[in-house]
Amino acid sequence: MYAAYFGLKHEPFSIAPDPRYLFMSERHREALAHLLYGLGGGGGFVLLSGEIGTGKTTVCRLFLEQIPSDCNVAYIFNPKLTVIELLQSVCDEFHIGVVAKDSMLPPTVKDYLDPLNDFLLRAHAAGRNNVLIIDEAQNLSAEVLEQLRLLTNLETRERKLLQIILIGQPELRNMLARPELEQLGQRVIARYHLDALTPAETAQYIQHRLEVAGLDRALPFERSAFARIHQLSRGVPRRINLLCDRALLGAFAGSRAAVDRATIDKAALEVFGPPMVLPSPRRRTAAVLGLGLVAGAGLYAAASHVNRDSGAAPAQAKLAQGAAASASPASAAGPVAGLAGSASAPAPAVSKREPSAPPSKKPPTLLQDQQQAWRELAQAWKLDPGSGDTCKALAKEQVHCFSKNLTLAAIRELGRPGILTLDAQVGSPRYAVLTALSRDSATL
Repeated sequence: MYAAYFGLKHEPFSIAPDPRYLFMSERHREALAHLLYGLGGGGGFVLLSGEIGTGKTTVCRLFLEQIPSDCNVAYIFNPKLTVIELLQSVCDEFHIGVVAKDSMLPPTVKDYLDPLNDFLLRAHAAGRNNVLIIDEAQNLSAEVLEQLRLLTNLETRERKLLQIILIGQPELRNMLARPELEQLGQRVIARYHLDALTPAETAQYIQHRLEVAGLDRALPFERSAFARIHQLSRGVPRRINLLCDRALLGAFAGSRAAVDRATIDKAALEVFGPPMVLPSPRRRTAAVLGLGLVAGAGLYAAASHVNRDSGAAPAQAKLAQGAAASASPASAAGPVAGLAGSASAPAPAVSKREPSAPPSKKPPTLLQDQQQAWRELAQAWKLDPGSGDTCKALAKEQVHCFSKNLTLAAIRELGRPGILTLDAQVGSPRYAVLTALSRDSATL
């Protein structure tokens, strides 16, 4: 509708995964490189994960366009399947005929595996590779994942006959970190997590899509609009597309030459809805605010080496790059607990910035008693923890304890303090109050 008005040949912000519009940020290039590496990796699994809307499927479509002609490809985009349904889908994608041994009974696993193995052996003898791509792989059940692992047992002396690429949301990484899937996890030869765009990349992304759509004039966005777009979209390409599309439509409807900040805010309200407003602390009504964390190996490794001297000041634990959300609660850390409610004073937000003062050299105290951790958390909220059960004492003030596992990104978004549970699978858990979380460090 607005394309001709802004001198465009096509509408530039469709949410369809069109490879022509793929903005190859450094992260997307790395993601594509990992997929291409998997083609010659000698079998096993390649894992590509990322938040919703970061461009995983679009990268996959571009990858499919670059697969050489001597490669057989099976692509499954709806993996909510049973083991039999999965094997049937794989055989269908590879155009393998399956005949049940007993025509009176439905096909068994063996009825699918035998012709699949024969097909893979013939393809290998002909010098062809075989790749199975599963999108939305976070929906796979543990039973189906185990069957996929068994498929990688199909091999010759030189190499495995099937390369499997799993593409999914961050939950997929947590699934593969479970102890019962350790054998599969050890067969992952390459893995990459696709993060959201930076503010600079967001502006480049918008310009790129406009140019692909045929823009031959000045950008139809005011400079101040780019920072606001990144803030509201959080750098997620799909959210950027939704926001920019509606903003351009709004500018067109108002006969404006460019999108300004006010138009962006109005578009965000229409596309994303009104922002969530927390209850005023002056209102004595109960409310629940969840806070959780799946802490990764990087945070745990740094925090587990601090000593337990009493009276220690808060300290920062550095997060290993790329490791913050890679571990499961069972393997690295337990839940973070949070408080919620309508206290007489608002809860302090978890800082998203680096502290202005240098971190103390004295390490923080790790608490052995969870109740003590709740008491310290209550004090961080400027609440009286009482002398007994802290949560029961706070409930009388209509403030409630709440515990839930969330990602690091969700913790930053909520911006509230909580209890970090640290467990190295030796001895009893230790606890610390998490009071600040930046991109690469946590303050305990």
